[in-house]
Amino acid sequence: MKVENGVRRNFLRRSIGAIAVAGAAGAVFVPGKAAAKQAKPKKRVVKLPGEKPSPSAILSPGIQLGNLLFVSGQGARDPKTGKFPEGPFSDQVRQCLENLKAVLEAAGSSLDRVLKCTVFLTDIANFQAMNEVYHTYFPTDPPSRSTIAVKDLPGNSPVEIECIAYTD
Repeated sequence: MKVENGVRRNFLRRSIGAIAVAGAAGAVFVPGKAAAKQAKPKKRVVKLPGEKPSPSAILSPGIQLGNLLFVSGQGARDPKTGKFPEGPFSDQVRQCLENLKAVLEAAGSSLDRVLKCTVFLTDIANFQAMNEVYHTYFPTDPPSRSTIAVKDLPGNSPVEIECIAYTD
């Protein structure tokens, strides 16, 4: 069947015009869900039980959006004493991971559900010591991880760890 060029051009002009009008009106086509509206996940601030927020800390320990959990960087300071653990660097890493674990559990998650960690070290020479302690918290199927050496960290912590996890 032969279609004349004029007919084809008119069809294309009308089709492009209709697409442009629909796009300008904000119409979006989602296959199979054109009529259904997707619910927006709720944002929830995760707070630690009994924790008094520091007036200088303008952050939340964690934010949950849907089933994703974003945990703020946790330093080596013991929340009960307000001090860094005395002893080797490995004790400070352990405290960091315990702080991280506390936020995860407050949100109904756990270390087993961590997807990604970012570790900040003020001295890259401490990498091996950090890695040894980290391995005890994530012995099998560890999350993806980045380790970054930085000049300083807020609060003078020698290490800080943040993560992304999931919840039910």
